[in-house]
Amino acid sequence: MDTTKAWGIGLATMTDDGRTLDVWYPRPHLGVMQPGDDADLLETLTRMERKDEARGVHTTVVTCKSDLEDQPNSTAGTYLRLHLLSHRLVVPNSINLDGVFSRLPNVVWTSEGPCPAEDFEETRLRLRAKLGHPVTVQGVDKFPPMVNYVVPTGVRIADGAKVRLGAYLAEGTTVMHAGFVNFNAGTLGRSMVEGRIARGVVVGDGSDIGGGASTMGMLSGAGRQRVSLGERCLLGANAGLGIPLGDDCVVEAGLYLTPGAKITVLESGGVIPGSNGLFAEPRTCAARDLAGASNVLFRRNSQSGRIEALARGGKSIEQRERPTTP
Repeated sequence: MDTTKAWGIGLATMTDDGRTLDVWYPRPHLGVMQPGDDADLLETLTRMERKDEARGVHTTVVTCKSDLEDQPNSTAGTYLRLHLLSHRLVVPNSINLDGVFSRLPNVVWTSEGPCPAEDFEETRLRLRAKLGHPVTVQGVDKFPPMVNYVVPTGVRIADGAKVRLGAYLAEGTTVMHAGFVNFNAGTLGRSMVEGRIARGVVVGDGSDIGGGASTMGMLSGAGRQRVSLGERCLLGANAGLGIPLGDDCVVEAGLYLTPGAKITVLESGGVIPGSNGLFAEPRTCAARDLAGASNVLFRRNSQSGRIEALARGGKSIEQRERPTTP
């Protein structure tokens, strides 16, 4: 199977002037489409085609084929890639998503389905006349909630509006009420998400993003390093991460670790591997010099205020199950 290619048969919502608002792909595929593939799905979706005068849209079946090494060249092609991620067919940062914002229109996401953002108050008036009660507006955005299109197996999501289509959630992941997961980002194993996983960031198995914690969704280290978190790590409550870390790391609650932050490296029964070698004696370096390090505790000294990195001696963090109630 050619994993650089993908295809899918979907149901698109289109405006009366021919603009695509969204596409739902129930069964996206990697590889090259062959004659007769998903014929049953094509028949089912064809029977679902409708025209909605109140919303000013109609649904129609589309077939999309895409080379994942190239930029998406249409709204349908962009939605196919977002579905591939949320269906766990590809992992974050493995396919070309350049220019996706220019391919996605702003959409009013409502309880009756997607609506054009232009002249929405007129659309609202038509919908109320049709329904006999107000329509619920869930948001105005380029990306819809993932759970409206894909519900991956084995996950818990307390608030579906906080996970965008295109997020990758591994089985065993829990996203709490205040958690947020952007597109082209997510978890690679059993993780607890109580904070924010930004675009492009991946979190390893057994790691915990604490309440109010955040990751930087950009290339850090002068564009050479993408933020990530390894396995069995803890990003403490209200902490922040701007560098990639390896396994078994802890960032203390309230500490925002930016790439340029000055860190005093302390030795305690081991050494900390960094991109510039091994630190056997206490010294000061930039946080980016510890990118990829494992078994490290990052903390702020309560007396001096300096940021310190302390070797953890290879100890792991035990993941504890927590309920979805606040």
